[in-house]
Amino acid sequence: MVSTITAEKVYKQGMKLMGNHFEISVVSADEDWAHAMIGKAVAEIQRIEQLLTTYKDDSETNRINRMAGIGPVAVSEETFRLIQRSIRISEITQGAFDITYGSVDKSLWNFNADMKSLPDTKTAKKMVRLINYRNIILDETNMSVFLKHEGMRIGFGGIGKGYAAEMAKRLLKASGVKSGIVNASGDLTAWGYQPDGSPWTIGIVNPNFTGHAFSYMSITDLAVATSGNYEKFVVIDGIKYSHTIDPHTGLPVRGIKSVTIISPNAEIADAMATPVTIMGIEAGLAMINQIKDIEAIVIDDHDRIFTTKNLHFS
Repeated sequence: MVSTITAEKVYKQGMKLMGNHFEISVVSADEDWAHAMIGKAVAEIQRIEQLLTTYKDDSETNRINRMAGIGPVAVSEETFRLIQRSIRISEITQGAFDITYGSVDKSLWNFNADMKSLPDTKTAKKMVRLINYRNIILDETNMSVFLKHEGMRIGFGGIGKGYAAEMAKRLLKASGVKSGIVNASGDLTAWGYQPDGSPWTIGIVNPNFTGHAFSYMSITDLAVATSGNYEKFVVIDGIKYSHTIDPHTGLPVRGIKSVTIISPNAEIADAMATPVTIMGIEAGLAMINQIKDIEAIVIDDHDRIFTTKNLHFS
């Protein structure tokens, strides 16, 4: 009997998870096994979605929000640690990243065709008064979370996708997947190599042409996340305003088209993209330059490209 050796292939599957398009790729010589692994990754992302979503009344996020200004809520260690890490990122970014952004009234910022004018500075400032990560009170002994003021809300929109991608990757690696990609709507983490032995090739989004890349990178064991004004924005009096709100002013940020973060960790990559946009090119890159194993590519409104000092990009 002659044995046959099946060549390795990339098996991939796309689906909607956490309100975003995810695509999971696994390298294997066994198609059934590859799809079983993809199924495990999907189940892990769905588990995290149930934990963090604001669309389910019984999620830990909503239980915390309902008790804002009333009392602490005991949560899983997983949620507690994610909030703990989020607060640390808020400290590093001087509040440019802040999970209490959920306090902002969605009717004020809908960024659709109905939005014809910006709120005045005073109104915007009033709307962000409840955004303050320092008012999240953590009790490690009881694993509880308390939002100090009534009306405060947390949300994981700035870190949840990256966290889910990172956890799915860890599960796949622990299950024996030596090579693959978890792509969370453009925020992705890749490990191992393609079947031909080469690194993965990923495109850096062109903010002027959605769906196109302006450059490509070869990566392995790295995560890449991009935040930009090219997908959700509003034009008022001929001026383009990003959907990214500065939590200090309550107004949209301007001046930067996109920020791409490269890091070994998908959670960190996801969480750091928006703060650099808010902080601006000089302060944002200065901050990233002080953090080990993280790089950034910034494209401003004039299509000029700026990078961190260790990134040689052309």
